[in-house]
Amino acid sequence: MTMKINAAFDSGNIIVTSIDGTTANLEIRKDAHSDFYQWFHFRVSGARGKKITLRITNCAGSAYPGGWDNYKARFSDDRAEWRCAETNYDGGVLTISHTPALDSIWFAYFAPFSTERHHDLVQRTAACADVALIELGQSIEGQPIDCLRMGNGPAQVWLYARQHPGESMAEWWMEGALELLTDPENETARSLREKCTLHIIPNMNPDGSRRGHLRTNAVGTNLNREWENPSADRSPEVLCVRNAMDETGVHWAMDVHGDEAIPANFIAGFEGIPNWTDVQGNRFYAYRNALAEHTPDFQTRLGYPASAPGRANLTMSTNQLANRFSHLGCVSITLEMPFKDHDPNPDFDQAWSPARCKALARSCLEVLSQSL
Repeated sequence: MTMKINAAFDSGNIIVTSIDGTTANLEIRKDAHSDFYQWFHFRVSGARGKKITLRITNCAGSAYPGGWDNYKARFSDDRAEWRCAETNYDGGVLTISHTPALDSIWFAYFAPFSTERHHDLVQRTAACADVALIELGQSIEGQPIDCLRMGNGPAQVWLYARQHPGESMAEWWMEGALELLTDPENETARSLREKCTLHIIPNMNPDGSRRGHLRTNAVGTNLNREWENPSADRSPEVLCVRNAMDETGVHWAMDVHGDEAIPANFIAGFEGIPNWTDVQGNRFYAYRNALAEHTPDFQTRLGYPASAPGRANLTMSTNQLANRFSHLGCVSITLEMPFKDHDPNPDFDQAWSPARCKALARSCLEVLSQSL
């Protein structure tokens, strides 16, 4: 058998430039109508028991080339459990070395969260007691932007993920959050559903997710730069969500992401918004510090620098919402999880993983319940 490489499937992304025996030279395909690229996902077949060498040669020009240092590609024999492959980055080339135990093996930038798994998650959650499924709108390519609504409390809480589709850890976080919130025996779930009305959007960019994009939708729009002035032709995904938020108001929001370079979980706030109040800021800092005390899978030392007063980028959702709903005391947070590992509490076999994403979601909600 000869080695073959294929990415013609949901969220697949790789270009084969050459195969010589068990060595392949590969390139990551750019997002459509965009220069962003970093996500990869592909299958290798025909190399059982042979040491293979996979060279991704265009990493130096990727969106975040600093993200490749000390990064480990993920591989799976069963498409369920993903572990770290032997990986080296040098001179702009990411080299993955592995000896497959089976006739086919899968590689990805992070454990994928497929469109079918997304629909299963939405359907399973919508079937739970006192959960409403609302289609807020549609993506550029006509996929539904689904919102799961639950709880009857006065605090309007919005949780949303995968504005950047290649950050698949965000939807693993959502799966953990929804499992907790629909558990009738869970005290945190009961408390939150009494205190809050929760609006949960597991995937804001289904087109980019299915296409294997890193950062943009079907027409090359970075959705997390559209919140000040979303449009029906470039960013209907943001437009329908922001319109729904305007109808309910927002007291608390979390935008769930992944970060390519920083090897830790952290949150970014809304410092620098024109309508900043110390009440908002103090609540944000209290939540961040409480989360760090609650779980070893969160920390406050590493993260993004805060914006200077009046210099916040209002095209980003966290800043836009905190500023837009400052009269409600809105606390708006961006949660970032690593493509690498959470170095303060590492896992050398799987690094940051779907199971740990789901556990962090539970911790985030437990602290939120105590903070409201």
